[in-house]
Amino acid sequence: MSFWDIPGIKAGVVTGDVAWALLQHAKEHHYAIPAFNCTSTSTINSVLEAGASLNRPVMIQFSEGGSAFLAGKSLPNEKGKLQASILGAVAGAHFVRAVAPAYGVPVIVHSDHCAKKLLPWFDGMLEADEAFFKAHGEPLFSSHMLDLSEEPDEENIEICKKYLTRMAPMKIILEMEIGITGGVEDGVDNTGAAKEKLYSTPEDVWAVYAGLNPISPMFTIAAAFGNVHGVYKAGNVVLKPELLADCQKYASEKLKAEGKDIAKPLNFVFHGGSGSEKHHITTALNAGVVKMNVDPWMQTTLWHLPGM
Repeated sequence: MSFWDIPGIKAGVVTGDVAWALLQHAKEHHYAIPAFNCTSTSTINSVLEAGASLNRPVMIQFSEGGSAFLAGKSLPNEKGKLQASILGAVAGAHFVRAVAPAYGVPVIVHSDHCAKKLLPWFDGMLEADEAFFKAHGEPLFSSHMLDLSEEPDEENIEICKKYLTRMAPMKIILEMEIGITGGVEDGVDNTGAAKEKLYSTPEDVWAVYAGLNPISPMFTIAAAFGNVHGVYKAGNVVLKPELLADCQKYASEKLKAEGKDIAKPLNFVFHGGSGSEKHHITTALNAGVVKMNVDPWMQTTLWHLPGM
């Protein structure tokens, strides 16, 4: 079954049940939707052109800093308000909606890492979603990510529950992070993180599932298995994607005890994918990864183009 056979699939931005069905198709067929951080109409167009040339779905995502850049660095972006970041992300989503159908492939529009200090940005995007939903019957964005991995796990999950409750009526997909992705991204520096925090446990991941699934099944988990943001030489980072399979098994056994037979109940996200070796990627895909971030690879490629 091709992804084109998914009921309701179309060229352009997909949301709600259709976007979720696309991620489930990816899990069933052992591939992941590639996710690219975009900071301009040029980078958006590049991703869409790549998707069109391969006839594959893509995910365009905006970080808080990248959103501010897209809106314009001269605009006010005050702490606690983040006006430019909200404006840039919303403008970027509208641009993708305008041009994506012309490229002939399905597109998921997503916002990337949102730490606790950036929640005003998240709130602003949700307000735009709610306004768009009221007018068009679907949200502006397909999905959003909360990255509260710097907070205690209990607080992380509780805040995610609060926001998923707000998102569920619009069928917006939530991505959350449990455990820490190493390296630096969008002003969050985890280079000195304790090594044990780079690896999530099955108990950690199950706590997320148990907390969020009663609200909505439409969430993905960026569990940590040694991931590091940035481009690195093979062997410099100790990835353990087999931990994701352990998490799936643990969750499946927990659900079986409740009388539910689900082999792979979890939907994972692979952060820090740039520089990963193929066998690690294959292991992760087989364990239920449905989205893979490859931003540093793309940035490195861009800056090494002739004339750049």
